[in-house]
Amino acid sequence: MPFTVTMPKLSPTMEEGQIAKWHKNVGDKVEPGELLMEVATDKATIEYNALDGGYLRQLLVKEGGNASVNQPIAILTEQSDESIEGFLKEEPKKEDKKEESKPETTKEDAPAATSKTPVITKPVYAPEKPLPFAKTSVSKPSERVMASPLAKKLAKEKGLDLTTLDGTGPGGRIMSHDLDRAQPAGKFVLDKKGSPTEAPGAFEEVTLTPMRKTIAQRLQDAKTFVPHFYVTQEIDAGALVNLKDQLAALDMKVSYNDLVVKACSVALREHPIINSGFNPTNNTLIKFKTIDISIAVNLPTGLITPIIRHADYKTVTEISSEIKALANRAKDGKLEAHEYRGGSFTVSNLGMFGVKSFSAIINPPQGGILAVSGIFDAPLVKNGQVISGKVMSLTLSVDHRVIDGVAAAEFMQTLKKYLENPVALVI
Repeated sequence: MPFTVTMPKLSPTMEEGQIAKWHKNVGDKVEPGELLMEVATDKATIEYNALDGGYLRQLLVKEGGNASVNQPIAILTEQSDESIEGFLKEEPKKEDKKEESKPETTKEDAPAATSKTPVITKPVYAPEKPLPFAKTSVSKPSERVMASPLAKKLAKEKGLDLTTLDGTGPGGRIMSHDLDRAQPAGKFVLDKKGSPTEAPGAFEEVTLTPMRKTIAQRLQDAKTFVPHFYVTQEIDAGALVNLKDQLAALDMKVSYNDLVVKACSVALREHPIINSGFNPTNNTLIKFKTIDISIAVNLPTGLITPIIRHADYKTVTEISSEIKALANRAKDGKLEAHEYRGGSFTVSNLGMFGVKSFSAIINPPQGGILAVSGIFDAPLVKNGQVISGKVMSLTLSVDHRVIDGVAAAEFMQTLKKYLENPVALVI
């Protein structure tokens, strides 16, 4: 008897999945518990083992295809030669019910308008169509140049090299208005790179992975509905650099990010309002009782935020080891739901890419996220004097429904104190 395999729900937030790979081909026998496929969810790529045995007769969703949770994705049969014809035959559509005629409502009969929360509609954007394109050939100095008499005359007067141009006239003929793009005639001429093969404005559209769809929706919602407020603080990172070097000399390899996470955990203890969030459903303030710091990790398929639980109770080296382990598991798609769901505060670090400063988008329902830059040589003001030093820029984004500007500034002052006196992070 034929039966279907449906898209399983492999994470609490999963609404659809993408078939990353089928491990069985049509006609193969599938044993219960045997690896059937790999599914890309909104968070990771997960192996799925068959619940029931049978013969794989038809793939309803190919590799790379998407399917909603519980949507049929394959047909199996108990016997290898059973017919599946008409098994998923579409049911006849029911006739649309005719709308009952209703008496026209006069202005006097119309109900009074009620005040409602305005609905924010998403703008619709579409890429522009490519421009018409005609492939042109590249002129070479040795070839006869096709140009109008006026163009030749003006080029000679202005000292322009016609061989550096592609004409826009009939048959590629160079016209006088093309001379604006000509290079000066001389001994040295910048070589042309050939003619383009794509029409101006050409593009392709790529289907989003489930993870990228979730990221796009969450970030759009966060930036649209969460009132962001930003506080930027520059710190003297000289002592931080020295501490990292000293730890490295003792074979204790920690990163600047590890030290920042530890500093945040200590500062959040002193400023619990930053370790909070907002529940828009109940319109309530969320006061997190534990300090669980999410770490932004970039993957080829998108961004994920594994969590350092009870970060304020862990040493720098414990934090360092845990971040490395979670990042590796994230890149392998092996994170479990409890390792990336939740968190009370987020740290996003782009310093390793040479970024001098940036502002991050809050990860709801959290109320804050810290953007960490690289460390650069820059002037510093100390005791009223300008000196050369090592500078790190930090930008805190907060949900203004929960955290006021003064509270954010006070947190940043405390964070600055610990990062400029980092010995406090290792004692």
